[in-house]
Amino acid sequence: MTSDISGSMDPKLFASIEGKKRELDRFRSFPEAIIKKLNEQFTIEWTFNSNAIEGNTLSLRETELVINRGLTIGNKSLKEHFEVINHKKGIEFLEKFIEKKKELDETFIKDLHGIILRNIDDQQAGMYRNTRVRILGSVHIPLNPIKIPFLINEFLAWHHNSRYRISIPELAAWVHYRFVCIHPFIDGNGRTSRLLMNLVLIQNGYPPAVILNVDRKKYHQVLKQADIDKPGDFLNFIGRSIERSLIIYLNGLAPITESSTHQGYIPLKEAAEYCDYSIEYLSLLARKGLLPAVKFRRNWMTTREAIDNYVKEKRRALVHKGIKNTHHSKYR
Repeated sequence: MTSDISGSMDPKLFASIEGKKRELDRFRSFPEAIIKKLNEQFTIEWTFNSNAIEGNTLSLRETELVINRGLTIGNKSLKEHFEVINHKKGIEFLEKFIEKKKELDETFIKDLHGIILRNIDDQQAGMYRNTRVRILGSVHIPLNPIKIPFLINEFLAWHHNSRYRISIPELAAWVHYRFVCIHPFIDGNGRTSRLLMNLVLIQNGYPPAVILNVDRKKYHQVLKQADIDKPGDFLNFIGRSIERSLIIYLNGLAPITESSTHQGYIPLKEAAEYCDYSIEYLSLLARKGLLPAVKFRRNWMTTREAIDNYVKEKRRALVHKGIKNTHHSKYR
């Protein structure tokens, strides 16, 4: 685990985040109905993406049905349903903790993890691992489990001392990274680390940052870079997630005028003209969480960058498929 904080967010990105946060603060106190709707939207999106990153196959729509209607989705495992239910309860636990204005401590971390694994692995829920582990695809090897209590206390002391030394967006990113490096539990470390990251943000008046499942490869790449003492890309990746959430909240709260913009977001009608996909297909991708998109009022919106990235990924997949098919036909 990186013992010292080295590296920082890109200054332009950080300035953009700070500017949007100041703008968001101008709208306090927020209209209750709008905030309720935004929070409901974020609970579903946050739960879907955080679970999907860990392999949960429930779609964004199916996640919404489990959360809001308590439905059981056919051909999906009980474990996947509990992952959705537990994550929502984890968010609620987080919110209650914030309301009480308590200090982050070991009990909270264990209780939060206990909620994440409830009815999935009750023996390990809220319990530190007692075996060595490896993080799949990572160059970082978590330390001996004997050291976990010491490392958690060190982490908590660092968090307490860093709250006024570094910016909130950077603190949130470092909390995520430093916790996941300790890897204190057998399972659920990623979800717990993202919840702790958002604990920092929400405590300080930011909306929760959602790491999108469609960005999973990039997410893992920047974590690997941080593991070799190059944390800049990871900090910027988290920063862009924070900025995205600020944009969503601002567009949900700001009065809509003809001259107002959605700060980089375009409606799917415009996106369809920008690429070769129909509005219906783009809407399907958005609903499934396969295309980074947000809802402003009742309309899905995305960015040109998101469209470009999706098109590039599709082309890579087709090329790879073509190579595989050629290879198969050559040797059959």
